[in-house]
Amino acid sequence: MARITAHPNILGGKPIIAGTRMSVEFILQLLASGITEAEIMLDYPHLHPEDIHACLSYAANSLRNDIYLPLTDRNEVSEIQYA
Repeated sequence: MARITAHPNILGGKPIIAGTRMSVEFILQLLASGITEAEIMLDYPHLHPEDIHACLSYAANSLRNDIYLPLTDRNEVSEIQYA
């Protein structure tokens, strides 16, 4: 994870792509909204494919470390709200 770092004085300590002020969260939000890796790199030419892959890897590792959505009863009809 050499491409992902955090510093308390940069974006309040959020994980960022090393050498930038671009948060992992921001990159994941772009991908989740349907923006492609190629489009991200066109808009932010200082990024490399490995940076985007590191963001995805960071997210996967975070989920592996006990960050889960609450379970709902199968009989309940509800939608999960994302912050």
